Amino acid sequence: MDEHESGTESNADEQLGTVLEGDRPTTTVPEARQITLARAKDFRDLLGKYVRRYLPHKEEEEERSQEPPKLQGSHAALLPLLQLIPVLLGIVFIGSFFWDFAGMNLTIFGNVYALDGLLKIVSVSGLIGFLTNWVAITMLFNPRKPRPLLGQGLIPAQRERVIFRLARTVSDELINEDIIKQKIEENQLIPKYRELAMNVTRGVLEDKDFRRELKILTADYVQNVLTSDAVRQRIVEFVIEKIESYAGDGVGGFALKAYRYVSEDDFKKRIDKAVFAIPGQIDLVLDDLDDLLDLIPAKIEERSDEIEEMATKVVLGFIENLDVYNMIMSNMIAYDESKLEDLLKKSTNEQLNYIKYLGGALGAIGGLVIWQPVPSLLMFSVSGALLFGIDEGLHRLRQRKLTE
Repeated sequence: MDEHESGTESNADEQLGTVLEGDRPTTTVPEARQITLARAKDFRDLLGKYVRRYLPHKEEEEERSQEPPKLQGSHAALLPLLQLIPVLLGIVFIGSFFWDFAGMNLTIFGNVYALDGLLKIVSVSGLIGFLTNWVAITMLFNPRKPRPLLGQGLIPAQRERVIFRLARTVSDELINEDIIKQKIEENQLIPKYRELAMNVTRGVLEDKDFRRELKILTADYVQNVLTSDAVRQRIVEFVIEKIESYAGDGVGGFALKAYRYVSEDDFKKRIDKAVFAIPGQIDLVLDDLDDLLDLIPAKIEERSDEIEEMATKVVLGFIENLDVYNMIMSNMIAYDESKLEDLLKKSTNEQLNYIKYLGGALGAIGGLVIWQPVPSLLMFSVSGALLFGIDEGLHRLRQRKLTE
């Protein structure tokens, strides 16, 4: 034992001795109740402090709970470019009023194509595609409240149905009684936490600092409560009431009443003497406390199988009575329109933006079809087939490398 630890033990022993040798307090019964509640809280805080000391860290769980990254790869790089399309289409549309290939033609393989009005057609078609998607996505959530002419957004108008579908899907497919039981069995959670509880219990009870503080707390409570004359008198009255209650009205009760009638003072003195001797035995109790704490882990380990079986029944009983659907419904039904919108947008906002801005690009392509239907459709069909073929070939090549 080093000097620091030895000094700590010495200080603790001195503090304990000071508590035990203090003057007799004049604590009243109401004050004793308050002290009891305060010491119970002190004990909970003491136990919690040392339990936290021996609990393992949760770094792995925190890592698993991290939010997945945003879009990566070609789609992520494409989104900023798509966001520029509506701006460019607006500029082209305004510019088409000043210059739009007036009187110009394009000759391809002997075919002449008039370019007059091409910019206006392409820009208007692209803006229509963008605005159509923007209006459609906006109408999902707005207006949040019913309006006389504009009506109400699709999701706010169907709020209860959306919540019902979400709650039903989660409770049926993601979190239900069978899935929870399966995960508990697969991960051996109850045996794992039984072992964890045993390690924490053993660590706390074997901790010298915990034992010192527990002894000081116990001695302080005895010194401030059990040595008070008022408290001792109340204990005597309580003991007498219990003796009379246990004795009843039979032979034992008659004998007790006869004894008290003959020697009431002696009866109370004997009980008072026994109660008064309790604080004096605190030294013996504290001396035996270490042995008692040493026995607790072994006793718990002896019955660990019974404890695990009981814990399993309690946990499974709780799960069987757990109504996941009503839990989700009761929480989500309190969501107003804006909170429900935020909930949905948190998981879909990037995808909705991608769809919205992609509408501008597809609309511009549609403008080319309006300008020259047959050549445009032929060109886009060939380009689409070629793109699909290249993509399919690359996909199969990647799968083959993975299997090898």
